Formats: sequence, structure tokens, C-alpha cells
Amino acid sequence: MVNAQKEIQTKLTKGLLDLIVLELLDARPMHGYEVITTIRKSFGVYLGPSTVYPLLNGLEKKHYIKSEWNMQTERPRKVYQLTNDGKAVFHFTANSLNIICKTIGNDNKQMPDAESNQVSSTPIYAH
Repeated sequence: MVNAQKEIQTKLTKGLLDLIVLELLDARPMHGYEVITTIRKSFGVYLGPSTVYPLLNGLEKKHYIKSEWNMQTERPRKVYQLTNDGKAVFHFTANSLNIICKTIGNDNKQMPDAESNQVSSTPIYAH
């Protein structure tokens, strides 16, 4: 059972990695290695540089984050921070995930309407 739980935790972390990175950068700017170590400490999942850096580059291309070189440290580091577009995407995604989680835990299995937070009687199926 422990292996299954670890597998599920890893799968969820990887599946929600965009959201996790946006959340970390919403709290404060970070360099890439700091993102990797924070995820490992917070979620118990090791994601290597070959996973995290391409994701950071993709988020930057979408203008959700921006980067700047910090030359004030012993070793220059590229520091990432959330943009206004990134904050909007983060909050929308987090709210959407909350609705999904509430729906999963809802006994009557009705889907809440995202606009009004009201429950819709129309079932929604993922294709």
C-alpha cells in the first residue's frame, strides 16, 4: 500500500506540476534549483532538472513567469517570478482544481457551475 501511495503522490505531483510551480513563484521568486528542492521537501517527489527547467522555459514563453539573472550571489542564478498573467492563470487553475476536488468528494456527484459556484444538474464527462 505504501508503494501505491507513493506512486499516486508522484503521479499527482507531476500532473499538477505547472500549478505547483506557479504556486511556489506566487509566494516568492526562486531560482530553478530552489524550485526542485522545494518540491522535493514539500511533496517528497524528486523531479530532476530535465523536468523542471523545460517547464520553467515553457511557462516563460507563455508569459506566466519572467526571469532575471541574479549576479549578486557567488554563482549567478536565473531567478523566476510570477507575472500578472501567471497570477491570473494560477488563481483560475487553483479555483478550478478546488471545484473538481469538491465534486469528487460530493456524495450526489453533481458538477458545480464554475461561474456561480452553484451545482449544475447536468453531468459533465471528460472525453
